[in-house]
Amino acid sequence: MAVRVQAAPFDFGTECGAFAAGRTDAGAVVTFAGIVRDDGGLARLELEHYPGMTERALERIAAEATQRWALKDCLVIHRHGPMRPGETIMMVATAAPHRADAFAAAEFLMDYLKSRAPFWKKEFGTDGAAWVAAKDEDEAALDRWTGD
Repeated sequence: MAVRVQAAPFDFGTECGAFAAGRTDAGAVVTFAGIVRDDGGLARLELEHYPGMTERALERIAAEATQRWALKDCLVIHRHGPMRPGETIMMVATAAPHRADAFAAAEFLMDYLKSRAPFWKKEFGTDGAAWVAAKDEDEAALDRWTGD
């Protein structure tokens, strides 16, 4: 299990290849990349976080995913700092003996990252800057894992 919180860009293909390379303990590897999208006029997105606290929170959720599903390994990479549309902001990779566990764990991790990971997002666009508020649909997606 690995968690990385970093400002530097990363190569999704390279990370996926390294995660899957030589793996004989899993029959399924699932990967997902989140990309900064431009919903119209976005110049950049900036993510802030508290070093140490953020890594611990992501490590806890990765450990939970590893325990809830039969994962052999998982990887979470999340960027902070300024990013432009089209840049990769995060990735999740899971490895399990069977695909159902790999897919479910990856979805669980992605839902957590979208709604509860301790990052604060600010959008800078043509009409100024604004903090990004939590969305009801993101909370609803996470609720399916908690039973709330």
